[in-house]
Amino acid sequence: MKVLYTTRATATGGRTGQATSEDGALDVTLAMPKELGGDGAAGTNPEQLFAAGYAACFLSALKNVASKAKVKLPDTAAVTASVSVGPRDDEQGFGLEVTLGVDIPGMNKDQAEDLVEEAHAVCPYSYALLNDTQVRLNVL
Repeated sequence: MKVLYTTRATATGGRTGQATSEDGALDVTLAMPKELGGDGAAGTNPEQLFAAGYAACFLSALKNVASKAKVKLPDTAAVTASVSVGPRDDEQGFGLEVTLGVDIPGMNKDQAEDLVEEAHAVCPYSYALLNDTQVRLNVL
């Protein structure tokens, strides 16, 4: 793959810590949800960050495929990513489940479904989840 952009974020404290991007644009307090044993403190969590990133990326992919098909998406088009975490069936750790809700007001369902399928084929988040994306591990 020819890399066009790379960013870095660092987390400290795990699910009850801090996460910051290298440029400082992202600087969030992390808090574990009560459902996972947390105390309900204010803060975000990795699932919320993943949901936000996936929703934004998928909507961009949808806009891209719509543009190539010469279809105008309404400015109110929206993608909602629901990200769930829980123990895997193989009892070897935890896994994620993702549902994308795509709202394209005013578009007929068949056309919307076609565009959503095309977007799913080109969205890098979708691709990563569908294809065993290589993760390099480096101990510093």
